[in-house]
Amino acid sequence: MVLCKSLSFFGALSVLSTILVTISPIAPAAAAPISQDSSLEARASSYWVESIDRQGTVAFGESGYTIFRNVMTDYGAKGDGVTDDTDAINAAIKAGGRCGMGCDSSTTTPAIIYFPAGTYLVSAPLVQYYYTQFIGDATNPPTIKASAGFQGIAVIDSDPYEDGGANWYTNQNNFFRQVRNFVIDLTSMPQTAGAGIHWQVAQATSLQNIVFNMIEGAASKQIGIFMDNGSGGFMSDLTFNGGNYGAFFGNQQYTTRNMTFNNCNTAIFMNWNWGWTFKSVTINNCGVGLDMANDPSNQTVGSVILLDTKMTNTKIGVNTSFTEDSVSVPETGGTLFLDNVDCTGCGVAVQSETGSTILAGGSVIDSWGQGRSYSGSSAGTRVQGALTSAPSKPASLIGSNGYIFERSKPQYETEAVNAFVSVKGCGAKGDGTTDDTAAIQSCMNKITSGQILYFDHGAYVVTSTVNVPATIKMTGEIWPLIMASGDYFGDATNPKAVFSIGTAGETGAVEMSDLIFETKGPAPGAVMIQWNIQSAAGDSGMWDTHVRIGGSAGTGLQSDTCTKNPEQTTANTACEGAFLMFHATSQSSGVYLENTWFWVADHELDLSDHNQISIYSGRGVLIESQGPVWLYGTSSEHSVFYNYQLLNAKDVFMGMIQSETPYFQSAPKAPAPFTAQSSINDPSWDVCTSQNPTAPCYKSWGLRVDGGSNILVYGAGLYSFFEDYAQDCVAGQDCQQNMIAVLHGASDVAMYAVSTKASVNMLTYNGQGVALDADNRSNFCATIVRWITGS
Repeated sequence: MVLCKSLSFFGALSVLSTILVTISPIAPAAAAPISQDSSLEARASSYWVESIDRQGTVAFGESGYTIFRNVMTDYGAKGDGVTDDTDAINAAIKAGGRCGMGCDSSTTTPAIIYFPAGTYLVSAPLVQYYYTQFIGDATNPPTIKASAGFQGIAVIDSDPYEDGGANWYTNQNNFFRQVRNFVIDLTSMPQTAGAGIHWQVAQATSLQNIVFNMIEGAASKQIGIFMDNGSGGFMSDLTFNGGNYGAFFGNQQYTTRNMTFNNCNTAIFMNWNWGWTFKSVTINNCGVGLDMANDPSNQTVGSVILLDTKMTNTKIGVNTSFTEDSVSVPETGGTLFLDNVDCTGCGVAVQSETGSTILAGGSVIDSWGQGRSYSGSSAGTRVQGALTSAPSKPASLIGSNGYIFERSKPQYETEAVNAFVSVKGCGAKGDGTTDDTAAIQSCMNKITSGQILYFDHGAYVVTSTVNVPATIKMTGEIWPLIMASGDYFGDATNPKAVFSIGTAGETGAVEMSDLIFETKGPAPGAVMIQWNIQSAAGDSGMWDTHVRIGGSAGTGLQSDTCTKNPEQTTANTACEGAFLMFHATSQSSGVYLENTWFWVADHELDLSDHNQISIYSGRGVLIESQGPVWLYGTSSEHSVFYNYQLLNAKDVFMGMIQSETPYFQSAPKAPAPFTAQSSINDPSWDVCTSQNPTAPCYKSWGLRVDGGSNILVYGAGLYSFFEDYAQDCVAGQDCQQNMIAVLHGASDVAMYAVSTKASVNMLTYNGQGVALDADNRSNFCATIVRWITGS
């Protein structure tokens, strides 16, 4: 993510954080005892995470470093609801010289902080260090209970504020975190104070399976999640009970799925964003469902999508300050799209911040929007009302409940620990040096029905294609590294898959979670993940699985070799990353991706300079599948040709995709240092000669739709921040000429709440610019509510 962005309202967010810090401290008081058996025997769990053999090691860190920490058995937390466990838990988090205050990032000190079942009383924030997973017992989620005398910004703090308002971490680069399987309880605190999680994060982060219990009533000031900044991430399967705000949100672009709000004064307060996609939200007995209203002269919300949502006994569904008959400032700020929103239980579906009714309640809203809408090559129009031509949703994308299909990350909580087969137990070393290809392949081939392949933490070097069986489940211990290396992956004219999932036309079911794919040295011929199999909906997928090219320890593609060099017009061949990060082939189907980040590193994570770097990697995500395909909360950044390309693909749903153009372009111009491959319809940039561009044109496409049909894009944030590492173009909104292309007969393409940054043409249709940045200025980006291929 870009290291420096500036928005006028960022300062206000820091002030708000300071206010929360100052109002939270109260006089300490004794906690009421909770009746609970405190014996360890009573808490014995069947959850495999608690008892699996721990063989994980950090390949590029200090020998003997401990990855897994059980807060109870290793650090003495009691979990009895009476003892103050704050110090014990924070000791578990920070042990081992980890990346805390004063450390911007590190990949060599990962830690799983495990909480057995119990109630953990805390009186101050549990500070989650960089590259940390908090995991509770999934079979009996533990409760973290704030004491009556709790002091601090939130029960869990992902990015503490120092004196003076600075954060520990750069919020746009606050990567690699998880919190899952907890109950967070604020009900012992006074109703005037308290927040559950301060979640100021970026890509490769997630919240899952958490319940927030707060004091109910009009006087309650409590907040479940407080998010004041950041750049992306994902959360799902959350329940908010009570409180003033279930969730107080502010982030650049974000995806949330399956959230329930009960008896909140306001379910969701949207403080600011560039774009946010909400999917499967249930709101019960709340005063306001979504409050995104700001002063029309200072809209801080870029766009919001509410999809597959139901509200009951809720006075106001959405509160907005967008107006149709007078231009808001900025013009497209406050863009909103409602799709399949059941407001039969709303008093008012959409209300103006002045209190007037814009859309009455009492019905199901099929397709409604406010913002600027486009169809084909026609000029855009400002709308606030029902949208004609509601999106056509192919049956293959729909789940049994009538919603767009979704599936939560499997945690295998019902599986016995002996179901897991360790790759280190199969002979793989994971030491970042040994060739583990044969050991991994052998282990995969031996997996039988009912078994799960377990990658202990480590760095597994592979020097040829690993052929993944068509039916297999695999998961990792806090993102073990699978590193492609050697001459086999060195020829950009003869690309080879690192992990090849099944074979073309084969039917199967493959699950992958909590893994990272990298290269060790340049690998310009590596296709990091190639997905070939056909699957029924829900049988296959990738969750919290990422591709990271360069920028981290052991890759050889770091700032000591690949530091940025503005004005350099030829690429350093030692810094050529990969051919393609993810490929769903034309024979594949049933592809499900959730919270996956395909990142060509733009800066150093481990070496002390944390400098910007130039890694030259060919392509991001290529989808040729004939469907169905679902993408929730994916990001693809800094590839040379494109970040996303759909090639003759069908039946594709994309929920809030995000991209960035490589910072070094146009030096060299795309596609240098690579050559276009006609077999996968690489772009030729012919449009640059036909358009007479006014801005740099030979740059990576954010999204390219080349043929195909039934393409649904529900939220996009596609950004360009640099021209050869200079940012003068940001103010001029002309860092590049084009960002999105739809061409060659693509049909039934519908895009909603699309934002681009500093691209003169937001979207081109068969080579013609049809949605211009200049016509669609929002709070930071340019934003449209809708573009469809036909009327």
